Amino acid sequence: MQTARYVRLFTDTNGETHFEDLEVQLKPQDFAPPAAPLNLANFHPVSGSFWVGAPGDWKGDTPHPTPQRQIFCTIEGEYEVTASDGEVRCFPTGSVLFLDDTTGKGHQTRITNERGALVFAVAVADEMDGSRTV
Repeated sequence: MQTARYVRLFTDTNGETHFEDLEVQLKPQDFAPPAAPLNLANFHPVSGSFWVGAPGDWKGDTPHPTPQRQIFCTIEGEYEVTASDGEVRCFPTGSVLFLDDTTGKGHQTRITNERGALVFAVAVADEMDGSRTV
């Protein structure tokens, strides 16, 4: 069975941020008949999408929480994130990061190449807004 892997950055009850490796199981579904079934899985309801670009010298080194729950899909470049617990993770092209640390001590971000980074971001909806998933 196919899986999709991603990293979640979250805040614990003491306000510390941590990384968590997660995966979602995909199951065959008739998604675009008459084409053959595709492997799908529900994820999170969303409220919108947008692009985020950061130049190579962008300064995200002051600890900050994410302004909203959002999913970052790295399209170009690379960046690293430091959780408040001290763990550092690198997010190269093709990686997926679920930023879920809207409170607490936050995290630091550093662009790790001269040309910067480009991310396709998806805002995660409040669970009560009824946004549609697959």
